Amino acid sequence: LSPNCAAAGNAPSAAERAAPMVRMVAVARILMPRTWVRLSAGRLELTEPTQALCFLAGADSIFLGDQLLTTPNPEASTDQSLLARLGLHKLREAASSP
Repeated sequence: LSPNCAAAGNAPSAAERAAPMVRMVAVARILMPRTWVRLSAGRLELTEPTQALCFLAGADSIFLGDQLLTTPNPEASTDQSLLARLGLHKLREAASSP
């Protein structure tokens, strides 16, 4: 066993924890090329580099807002900063309620 593997009693690295999520996004993109692959609930658990890898793997949208049903989301300013650093932009502004 490698001294760095989880079976050796060591915690997995950030890359090892991110790999299944990024792989899932890539597989979804390949199997459903015209479908929106959206990162949503639980993004507070993902590091910004992991979210960036998910976008590179095929994710094409996120839910913006502080709360998604009962799950907290990153603040809108945090998401906007991430999208700007990745060179991504909003598709359109959300429709405002009357």
